[in-house]
Amino acid sequence: MIGCLRGKILVRGINRVIVDVQGVGYDVAVSLTTLESLPKDGEAFLYIHTALRENALDLYGFHAEQEKMLFEMLLTVAGIGPRTSLQILSGISPDGLRQAVLDEDLRTLTAIPGIGKKSAQRIIIELKEKVKNLPMPPGSKATRAASGSIEEDLISSLVNLGYKEKVAVTAAKGVIEIAGPDIKLTDAVRMALKDLAK
Repeated sequence: MIGCLRGKILVRGINRVIVDVQGVGYDVAVSLTTLESLPKDGEAFLYIHTALRENALDLYGFHAEQEKMLFEMLLTVAGIGPRTSLQILSGISPDGLRQAVLDEDLRTLTAIPGIGKKSAQRIIIELKEKVKNLPMPPGSKATRAASGSIEEDLISSLVNLGYKEKVAVTAAKGVIEIAGPDIKLTDAVRMALKDLAK
């Protein structure tokens, strides 16, 4: 199993990168938080979770070990698979997820697309004791690395999370009007998701 990768980012998309490791390109699914943390140039390092299925080998990459640990904890929750786990970590920061579970904050968890009340309750019940002992780096901030305007990136992110383009465009414009063009993508996505959940 692949535990980590170090190499150059050849292709950067929403929730996915291709990492060149000595001439071999690895297709790795990533969260928005990790995507923003990756450097534009030079080598990138990712902690990898390898998911082996009958007909596929999927790689999930994380900038921080804590995010990978949360991803793997989410996989232990009934009904939560790798894709949903990555979607959760794209909609909320690792420390935000940990706090939401500890606070039993159903509202925050159900604001994430694809997470209903029952799923949120299972996450809280099954992970509350586990996340208590999870070390989280204090005040770690992701820097924006994606190319293009923040509004375009936000629209793409929302469409990727399952929203229709027209809805995504409206939500993105609303967020930019309120927060301004300098907002980080992860913060913009979270604002948009909160607005769309109302």
